[in-house]
Amino acid sequence: MTPTVLTPILDLLDLAGIALFALSGAVLAARLKQTFVTMGFFALVTGVGGGTVRDLLIGAPVFWMTDAWVAVVCLGTALIAWFTPVRWWEGKGFDYADGAGLAAYAVLGSAKALAYGIPPVPAALMGVITGCVGGIIRDVVAGRPSIIMSPELYVTPAALTAAMSVAGMIAAPRLGVPDGAALGLAFLCGFALRSAAIRWEWGLPSYGEGREGREGH
Repeated sequence: MTPTVLTPILDLLDLAGIALFALSGAVLAARLKQTFVTMGFFALVTGVGGGTVRDLLIGAPVFWMTDAWVAVVCLGTALIAWFTPVRWWEGKGFDYADGAGLAAYAVLGSAKALAYGIPPVPAALMGVITGCVGGIIRDVVAGRPSIIMSPELYVTPAALTAAMSVAGMIAAPRLGVPDGAALGLAFLCGFALRSAAIRWEWGLPSYGEGREGREGH
């Protein structure tokens, strides 16, 4: 299958996801009092990490090797972080922005995988990888526990977004619905779930949770 530009919404989600994840990496470096070079590195690996792994797995050209604007966006967000106070990025507002990037990248990753002829289930997994791996790399490099190691819903919203993206792109032509509408709905649902998890601290039960008490009787 020859990949094509599926819908203009993917271009917007691509840039939004790159910028938001790159900013999260740059801000983390700022909190750690790092140099601008380190800040730029954090922005780049966070912004392109998930998409790079995805492209390598689906046999696509690594996207930021063929689009010079990706590195520009990452370094531009590093500049923003460098010249702004860290307190601007404190609090849950930044978590919501990261959640928007997560949902955007999950849509983009699954849609691109489908465009390269990847079957539906692996395509959905590519959406999860695209959305989550950049943040994992960021946390590992920073030497801090990754959010996927906490019960808070993070991978789950990415999985919901990716699954809805794949289902929507398969069903849209049969239902006469534009691809953009299906992908936009997937983004909104995934972002809504992540936002709810941030607002109300929703999480999945951990292994063995509650079992110890029952076994003690």
